[in-house]
Amino acid sequence: MRFSTGVPIPKSNRPIDYNSQILSLGSCFAVNIAEKLDYFKFQNRCNPFGILFHPLAIHEIIRRSLSGQAFTGEDIVNHNDLWHSLDAHSELSHPNKETLLGHLNAALNDTRESLQSATHLILTYGTAWVYRYKTSQKIVANCHKIPQSQFEKELLSVETIAESIAQTIQLVRGCNPNCRIMVTISPVRHIKDGFVENQRSKAHLIAAIHSLGLEAFDYFPSYEIVMDELRDYRFYASDMLHPNPTAIDYIWERFSETQIHTAAAPLMLEIDSIQKALRHKPFQADSVAHRDFLVKLNQRIAHLQSKFPQINF
Repeated sequence: MRFSTGVPIPKSNRPIDYNSQILSLGSCFAVNIAEKLDYFKFQNRCNPFGILFHPLAIHEIIRRSLSGQAFTGEDIVNHNDLWHSLDAHSELSHPNKETLLGHLNAALNDTRESLQSATHLILTYGTAWVYRYKTSQKIVANCHKIPQSQFEKELLSVETIAESIAQTIQLVRGCNPNCRIMVTISPVRHIKDGFVENQRSKAHLIAAIHSLGLEAFDYFPSYEIVMDELRDYRFYASDMLHPNPTAIDYIWERFSETQIHTAAAPLMLEIDSIQKALRHKPFQADSVAHRDFLVKLNQRIAHLQSKFPQINF
């Protein structure tokens, strides 16, 4: 599928290749892109702290990682027999307090090392709506189903978002001046906030990002591709909120043709062929033909790994 006209995307002057070290941070759509990078066996790390939806949450994790400010018991809360960090996604939550702290501080080290070594950093912002925990007056990354009465909901201003993103970029540049930074806005619709509120949120993100200019980072128009090229509910999942596989494949096509080095294309084709072969389900697993198929497949994998040791299937 390809449209005759579409959102213009300049080709990157520092495209991703198989030597690149990529770190992806942000909302659900960051995971979609990371899954594609993983499928094609690029060196990619995604969301050590789980999905992060808004700019202040992403900034706080980067700030904390680079400052070496470890998590302590004062930074976590207990709810429904689980310990949670209000700076991380619920996937890190744990019934044991010390185990959670260990996971959080390991994720800090992981994030710091990834930031220091990354050739490419992809930041995906999902919403400008945030929740402030009344007890600490801190804006949180995740509420963990704690009663909403314990939070105040706020819409970040364009100025606050712009300042946060600028500070985030400054922190990254301070530890890794050569890292290429890409910013994108998630096309996932946050309808729980309301239809009008979702549009206000995306508008604030768009206005803030473009108010900074595009000299310090690249902008990939994920949101605009869905809104202006696809713009049809056929391209949404059954919840009508998340882009479906067809939409994700289309966005990936636009991403790969503009952000990935053309020299990587033959290797991507070979990896795709191997991935499909690995997913093949034989009718007769014990047949001679299938055993021969597996031998040849393993030979292809070994040959590829002899040239690219970092690739694992």
